[in-house]
Formats: sequence, C-alpha cells, structure tokens
Amino acid sequence: MATLIQVRDLLALQGRLEASRMSELLATPRPMIDAMLGRLEAMGRVKRVTEDLSGCLSGSCKRCPEGNACQKTFWTLQ
Repeated sequence: MATLIQVRDLLALQGRLEASRMSELLATPRPMIDAMLGRLEAMGRVKRVTEDLSGCLSGSCKRCPEGNACQKTFWTLQ
C-alpha cells in the first residue's frame, strides 16, 4: 500500500501521470490512488490537468457518445 508521500514523490520524479499508471507503479488499488489524489488536491499539493482535445484530427472525440471519454486526465505537482 502506498502513502501520500509516495504518491507525491512519484509525481515529483515523473512530472505528470495518469491515476491508472500510478496505481500500477505503486501496486495500490485505483480507488485508493483516487482518494489520495483527491486529498492531495484538497491540500493544494497536486493539480488535475485535462488533455486539450482541440488537436483531435478526426474530430470524433467531440462527438463520441460517452462525452469525451477519450480525454485523458493527468496529475502533476503544483
């Protein structure tokens, strides 16, 4: 199980990561990583960065039935 400090240190080393990748690297369940990221965000230590889809070549991302489900969310240190 990972700690808040390990999540923060991983972001410091990698720059930006998706929550699923953090879960893999730290061998911690995804819901636990989501909870830790939420706590770190509330503390002002990390921020959520959403990928800009304006560069989508096909334009299908804007019309997908899931409502931008292909849009990736990364986490980075503040």
